[in-house]
Amino acid sequence: MTAPTQHHATTSSPGLDTTVVVSWKAPIAFAVVTVLLAILFIASPHAGDATFRLSTGSDLIQLPELVLNGIVATWIGVVLLAAVTVASAALVRAKRRVPLWLLVVFAVIALMAFLTWAAAGARTPVIPMPGLLAGALSLSVPLIFGALCGVISERVGVINIAIEGQLLAGAFTSAVIASVIGQGVLGPIIGQVAGLAAAAVAGVLVAFVLAAFSIKYFVDQVIVGVVLNVLVIGLTSFLFSQVLAPNASLLNAPPRLERIPIPILSEIPLIGPMFFRQTIIIYVMYLIVALVYFGLFHTKWGLRLRSVGEHPTAADTVGINVARTRFWNVSLAGAIAGLGGAFFTLGAVGAFGKEMTAGAGFIALAAVIFGQWDPIKATLAALLFGFASNLQNTLSVMGSPVPSEFMLMLPYVVTILAVAGFVGKVRGPAAAGKPYIKS
Repeated sequence: MTAPTQHHATTSSPGLDTTVVVSWKAPIAFAVVTVLLAILFIASPHAGDATFRLSTGSDLIQLPELVLNGIVATWIGVVLLAAVTVASAALVRAKRRVPLWLLVVFAVIALMAFLTWAAAGARTPVIPMPGLLAGALSLSVPLIFGALCGVISERVGVINIAIEGQLLAGAFTSAVIASVIGQGVLGPIIGQVAGLAAAAVAGVLVAFVLAAFSIKYFVDQVIVGVVLNVLVIGLTSFLFSQVLAPNASLLNAPPRLERIPIPILSEIPLIGPMFFRQTIIIYVMYLIVALVYFGLFHTKWGLRLRSVGEHPTAADTVGINVARTRFWNVSLAGAIAGLGGAFFTLGAVGAFGKEMTAGAGFIALAAVIFGQWDPIKATLAALLFGFASNLQNTLSVMGSPVPSEFMLMLPYVVTILAVAGFVGKVRGPAAAGKPYIKS
């Protein structure tokens, strides 16, 4: 029986029948968000003005501030959201999928309407967009590294629930190694490099355990991932309390990475502060995203990796060693997640804290699903979740009337809506989570 929210449309061409599966999830989610925003604006209207600051003092081009009236702008947003909802429903009714760009348009309109309403009722009704976007990218960095780890692991056929543990192991190891080496005669730069390398190694070690138990001994991959998360959390918490805390100046004071502005590019309004006034680990992240995308879809390595994740039996028949391919690619994914963990200690906080990843690995898993196991889409999904996290900080500083409890749960609400509502029908790699037993 076909689910009530899905339609199967068959289009015929000479010698070819194509079945397109469409879903009502996106139009329903659009309608729910539109109605909720309309209720919010009716129940608590804000008649003041909201000011969007688009430039910083160091930008090459100074953009004028955008001033919007709270009531007018929010209701224009509701009307536009309703129009997008109707358009998406019409597409589904015509047996066509809702395109990604329409989802982006809906999200931007909803965000602008909500920001205008929140700022119009705030004590300081000015939204610093460059700071909001730059902070969103910073909070997204570990999510992006974790999402890339999840994409590689699941594309090769191993469900990686242990991303949280790999991030935390990378954060802990980078803090200790960078602190010990960076305060010696070698200097902070060598300490930072050693910390990043140690973080990648720590991620690989956690991935080794996951790969060994799930690939060699056929243990349930989800169970292994959960156990690894608990193990790493317990081990790092114990070592933090017993070793790092009593010797913080020696073992938990890593040299932080400095921001490196790229000439000219860093002076572009909005884009410059967000992308080109960052630390070296973020520039490395740009490179890794591009390499993973290119490698997965344009190289022999990527073709073999994806074939093992989709149909390992067929891959085996053409001479691909399934176990070895899975093992080394899960290890590579662990190294990427470990680097993401180093951002917590070397790029953001400047010291290791107990359970400092705070569920980032699980949000990264949601980004993998929302991004449909594609590196670029998963990166964009991670950026969305990072933006939702930074939004709560910005609205709190502005003195927004939005309850703090709601702001704290906002990133997780966005995660649930994205995965359960907007993403529609998705299909992961066919062999993900299934051990391959060579006959």
